[in-house]
Amino acid sequence: MASLNQLVAVCLLYVAGLFLIAFLAERAAQRGQSRWLLRSPLVYTLSLSIYCTGWTFYGAVGFAARSGLEYVTIYLGPSLVMIGWWWVLRRLVQVGRSQRVTSIADLISSRYGKSNALAIAVTVMAVIGVTPYIALQLQSVVLSLSAFADPAPGQQPPQAGQINSASAALWVAAGLALFTVLFGTRNLNVNERHPGVVIAVAVEAVVKLFALLAVGVFVVWGLMGGVSETFARIDASAIGTWQVQGDRWLALTMLSGAAFLCLPRMFQVMVVESEGERHLQFASWAFPLYLMLMSLFVVPIAVVGLDLLPAGSNPDLFVVNLPLSQGQNGVAMLAFLGGFSSATSMVIVATLALSTMVSNHIVMPIWLATHQGRATQSGDVRNVVILSRRLSIMVIMAFGYLYYRASGGSGALAAIGTISFGGVAQFLPAMLGGIFWRGATRIGALCGLGVGFAVWVFTMLLPSFGTDGVLSQDIFDQGLMGLAWLRPQAFFGVEGLDPTVHAVVWSLSLNAFSFVVVSLLSFPSPIERLQAAHFVNVLDGGTGSARRWSAAGAGSEELMIMTQRILGAQDAQAFFRKEAEAQGLRDGLPDPSPKFVQALERELSGSVGAATAHAMVSQISGGAAVSVEDLMAVADESAQMLEYSNQLETKSRELTETAAQLRRANEKLTELSRQKDTFLSQISHELRTPMTSIRSFSEILRDAEGMSADDKSKYASIIHGETIRLTRLLDDLLDLSVLENGQVTLNIRSGTVGDVLDRAVTTALAGAEAPLRIRRQPRRENVVLRTDLDRLAQVFINLVSNAQKYCDADAPELRIDVRETETGTWIDFIDNGQGISPDARNVIFEKFHRLEGAGGEGAGLGLAICSEIMSRLGGRLFYLEDGPGTGFRVELPDRLSAAEDIAARRSAEVA
Repeated sequence: MASLNQLVAVCLLYVAGLFLIAFLAERAAQRGQSRWLLRSPLVYTLSLSIYCTGWTFYGAVGFAARSGLEYVTIYLGPSLVMIGWWWVLRRLVQVGRSQRVTSIADLISSRYGKSNALAIAVTVMAVIGVTPYIALQLQSVVLSLSAFADPAPGQQPPQAGQINSASAALWVAAGLALFTVLFGTRNLNVNERHPGVVIAVAVEAVVKLFALLAVGVFVVWGLMGGVSETFARIDASAIGTWQVQGDRWLALTMLSGAAFLCLPRMFQVMVVESEGERHLQFASWAFPLYLMLMSLFVVPIAVVGLDLLPAGSNPDLFVVNLPLSQGQNGVAMLAFLGGFSSATSMVIVATLALSTMVSNHIVMPIWLATHQGRATQSGDVRNVVILSRRLSIMVIMAFGYLYYRASGGSGALAAIGTISFGGVAQFLPAMLGGIFWRGATRIGALCGLGVGFAVWVFTMLLPSFGTDGVLSQDIFDQGLMGLAWLRPQAFFGVEGLDPTVHAVVWSLSLNAFSFVVVSLLSFPSPIERLQAAHFVNVLDGGTGSARRWSAAGAGSEELMIMTQRILGAQDAQAFFRKEAEAQGLRDGLPDPSPKFVQALERELSGSVGAATAHAMVSQISGGAAVSVEDLMAVADESAQMLEYSNQLETKSRELTETAAQLRRANEKLTELSRQKDTFLSQISHELRTPMTSIRSFSEILRDAEGMSADDKSKYASIIHGETIRLTRLLDDLLDLSVLENGQVTLNIRSGTVGDVLDRAVTTALAGAEAPLRIRRQPRRENVVLRTDLDRLAQVFINLVSNAQKYCDADAPELRIDVRETETGTWIDFIDNGQGISPDARNVIFEKFHRLEGAGGEGAGLGLAICSEIMSRLGGRLFYLEDGPGTGFRVELPDRLSAAEDIAARRSAEVA
């Protein structure tokens, strides 16, 4: 029999070999070599074998010996998921590639508005849920080591090993943590792919499959004498007559399938490492075949173990103890190596995936929040990420070890694995709801996860420590706080269910119920709605990016500094150089266009997660930009106006014989021509002024040599201000054009005047430099309206903003009065300034008219837009001439039909 020292030497050599394989694969990937191997569907399929851990290698045999054919559920759930890859896995992989997600927490947070709070919740739940699974791997290695402890002469191999289990588990945990830290966190990959680790996992997949098949061949042909004798032995055993519980079978199958999708390590190899549908197509039949081979000899090994080994032997160790009992040390050593491979591959990939989640969604947001405004250097964020991942790996391994010690290192491996499966399965409703249901919201996902996870902890995790462990026997018998319906294994008074079935049904049911109900009762934010459309429609090409970024608040230099902090100088410069070349720029930095900023966010999300990358980019670049499509729409609008004018001129020549028709046509043509000339004259002036400034100062910046940094900053600021002015002008023109052409669609809703005023005042005075006192009478504002509240708020915002800008009193004050009359509702906005001169009152609602004191700010379209909006709403806006100061009155009809009638009539006139 091999000594423990020999086993340790074999383990060290095996781990060193894995490290060498992973290192060579990583080097080949960096050099672009062996792409056919690194991106092979076969390697991808073998990497999925990370699902087959110490639970399936040792525990499946123990499961069969204890529960008969129930062990099949371990393999059935994942096989069904892979066979049906077209419906779920295909969507997950497409979303993962398009959103550059790095983990399951990243996927869920990205779907629900890139919420870091949701990412933190998923990360914490994943760490807690996977902790029992890590403890399971430690237990499987320790048990297999104990089987090789020297037995007394003439006795069978011992079942409770003669080694210090706690010490052995500690050394195994430390060794696995060291391997993961040394290799898995050497670099910060921009897409969180680890080709070296994947190749190592694929090699381990072959090792554990070969080892289990070798033990199976030895049992069937070496101990049983052939296939026919094997079937006869199975028929005569208790396993052959085991009764199958339908509810438990269904619950375990569903649980294994859910865990296959939701385990962080499975998400890492299945989604993050995937190259697309080609991999899934191959794995859809190859991986179920692999699972079938892994389960092929489970029943024969269990049957022979029950017959040949002493009563009371641990069924989880039949794979090792059967060869040992027959003196086949070579086969036993191979079996031990297979079990060791199963445990190590799981622990390495699981801790790597969890450490990525912890660093991206917990450590980095905290670090960034505490280091704003401090001196930065290239790669400082990168170094923090790598260090946090290394520490996270050690902490996660420590949690696994502590759970192993707290649970006593005893219990069936399959039972411990089921506990972990139940924890990570709580991600399933939020994940599936996110890729299939647009109405799912962030609040709904948080509530569902919280409720489901709490029920799992109470009904599955805490009871795993045994009675009088964490939960007392009184709680098991009488319920939490004496409430009988809060018994861990009889929730809501439902008794008689298997504990596993009970926990799975209640946790997932309450999780899904809370998720759906809260989502229906809550309303998603704009970015949630856009992300929902992108996720749900991902197979149709999606709907584009979730947000059009504007770089109005930053330049390429600031973006480069931020990128260097995360990717490092070399990778950041390579990315910026590539983007500049894509823009046709050979030298210098790329223009901070919306498309570039979107690409930058996707690039950064591969290193620090979508939520953190989104937050970092938001600090520098924010707001919606006027896109090229918007500018093209303006050009199309002008072309349509000119074409319409030409058509009128042609008709006027054709209708010369009909005097009445000719007069009406000529009058209309003259009026349109006058409006067109006035419009083109004014708009050309408004556009020419900022464009001239932009051109002049950009030429100065281009041609000047030896210009000081202050002058450069000054001229760049002027250019920046003029572009903002152009953007504001185009936005107003588009809004006014839609209103005048009757293309606006009223979004009729009910609400109170007070709510609309609250929103308007807050928006108008946000960031205002000069104070403006607002006087209101809230009791009068409780008037219910049924109109387009958003358009009405737009009018109120403009009136409050005008008062804030133009009120020339020493202590500016705006009084807002609301009155109900027989014909409708009046809202007066009256400030304490000098008012508008009589000569200007008749033209204040004309386009491009600016009041004195405007200082050149604005295009003079605000009141024109407000007047058009009120016309569409069936009311009107006019100036109050009698009162002191500047006063405007907004009149709203008392019936919705008035607004609808006027809108319909105006639409008919335009048509």
